[in-house]
Amino acid sequence: MGGPGRCLLVTGPPAVGKTTLIVRVFEMLKASNPNLKIKGFYTREVRQGSQRVGFEVVTLDGRTSPLASTSVSSSESLRWPTVGRYKVDIASFESLALPELQVEKDTDLFIIDEVGKMELFSSSFFPAVLKVLESNTPVLASIPIPKSGRDIPGGTVARLRNHPEANIFTLNPSNRDGATEQVHAQLLNILEQQHQQH
Repeated sequence: MGGPGRCLLVTGPPAVGKTTLIVRVFEMLKASNPNLKIKGFYTREVRQGSQRVGFEVVTLDGRTSPLASTSVSSSESLRWPTVGRYKVDIASFESLALPELQVEKDTDLFIIDEVGKMELFSSSFFPAVLKVLESNTPVLASIPIPKSGRDIPGGTVARLRNHPEANIFTLNPSNRDGATEQVHAQLLNILEQQHQQH
């Protein structure tokens, strides 16, 4: 695994539990270190009954905003990009997510779930992620697994994956419970080292 990279990337097939792991780790950190200043967002499904009808962005302090939906139809939404059957509301995503990625001196950790196809329709999103990485603040992020061996075009996810500070955890149904502990332990380690440097 090399040195303790400050960027922990969680990947794995859809629905394997990447967001669940990230939210759990966030809750564990908050419970053990209530003074940590953690910024960022995660993405969760919006369901109606048993149907998944979209995704929303949730900030770590609980504010939500639509990310994508199967049911939106407005004159505006005709111009929105689509992923499968979902229309992606870039303006809504940006209004909530981008302020969360502003680098501030006293941030201990950024959580970014996920750096994926929907989020990357925002042209401001990846530059904001890179700024976070350059800020030397620890990052816990999720990235999609490459489809048929290829990353999302444009090289953005590949740049994260190949980042010198990146440690990658690939989830599967049998390792995901242990991975939560691993990621949590490693983050505590990184946060401790950051504090010693200050």
